[in-house]
Amino acid sequence: MVEKKIRIEGVDTLSLLGLNDANLQIVENRFDSNIVIRGDTITIRGMQAEVDQLEKIFRELIFILNKNGSLTTNDVETVIDLVTVNGEPALPRTVTSSLSRDDLDTVILYTKNQIIRAKTPGQREYLRQVKKNDIVFAVGPAGTGKTYLAVAIAVASLKNNEIMKIVLTRPAVEAGESLGFLPGDLKEKIDPYLRPLYDALDDMIPGEKLRAYIEKRVIEIAPLAYMRGRTLNNAFVILDEAQNASAMQMKMFLTRLGPNSRAIITGDVTQIDLPVKSASGLVQIQEVLRAVEGISFVYFDRNDVVRHRLVKDIIDAYDKYQNGGMREATETVAPGKEHG
Repeated sequence: MVEKKIRIEGVDTLSLLGLNDANLQIVENRFDSNIVIRGDTITIRGMQAEVDQLEKIFRELIFILNKNGSLTTNDVETVIDLVTVNGEPALPRTVTSSLSRDDLDTVILYTKNQIIRAKTPGQREYLRQVKKNDIVFAVGPAGTGKTYLAVAIAVASLKNNEIMKIVLTRPAVEAGESLGFLPGDLKEKIDPYLRPLYDALDDMIPGEKLRAYIEKRVIEIAPLAYMRGRTLNNAFVILDEAQNASAMQMKMFLTRLGPNSRAIITGDVTQIDLPVKSASGLVQIQEVLRAVEGISFVYFDRNDVVRHRLVKDIIDAYDKYQNGGMREATETVAPGKEHG
């Protein structure tokens, strides 16, 4: 058993410990050591290895508090996870010192390997609208971070105890939503369609903790067809690839929300895989709900693409090709041109 004292002079103790000591309780629940706060001193008593970890955790929390001016339960959970798993601080000084106050305001989530934040003007507007509205539609091309940021916002809300569960869903259009003819059990049938959501979660939550969340249904990933008949309370719900939801499915999804629930709907209206006769619910809903208070539509363009540099060029090339093709088709059937 050893004892370690950490001076916190000049630190806002209330912000460090959290309202009603919420931040301190998170730390105490994760460790066996005895932690006592007296004045400007934190005293830690316990086994050497754990005391060393706790010293790193508190010093990192103090750094984040001084840098950001505030400290959330998400910050506390993330720092604990990173120190206990990697033995390293959550935010290396070389990273945080390069962020301006405006940059820090765009931070969504601290992960093991990176700081997830809104980078482009479109992404920053996205984050602002999600903070202001319970339902947000994010519409735009691939690579703009619509889904990734939505998952990050949901994970941050879960860690901050703002909601009790996350529900992620996608239409499984290619398999006709029934999925019955595919080999394997339900999980094996739907995994190919839901893989992008798992990939995002893998970036943000340590593997063992993510598996526990999924087993306990704190995080649920399911095809859109399985949302019917449910009421989702105290949940953050994300509908991805919403351009492939029919108008009826879109209405069904939006009416699943219960008290204290929020939703983000993402999609790209240029990549609709529905049968020709089926209308996209994402296209229709922009007219249906445009004037409803508490619902916001955010539109991304090529300037918000954050993937490989060539993705912007690919999007531009397709736009030019499609626009050119439309002009050629119009010229082909123009009156007086059919027979020369």
